[in-house]
Amino acid sequence: MAEIKIEKKKPIWPWIIVVLIIAALVYFLFAKNNEATSESGTEIENTTSTDSIAQ
Repeated sequence: MAEIKIEKKKPIWPWIIVVLIIAALVYFLFAKNNEATSESGTEIENTTSTDSIAQ
């Protein structure tokens, strides 16, 4: 009789974890980039003066 070699399937869960980690890194990089541009795009002007409070 001939021998039939049976190979076990490699687990897929390590690849799922790697893809999730990469997706999380990409998300945080783009989220941090958007926060930096939105903060620098708007300026807050202080219209109160300390002289009016002292009087």
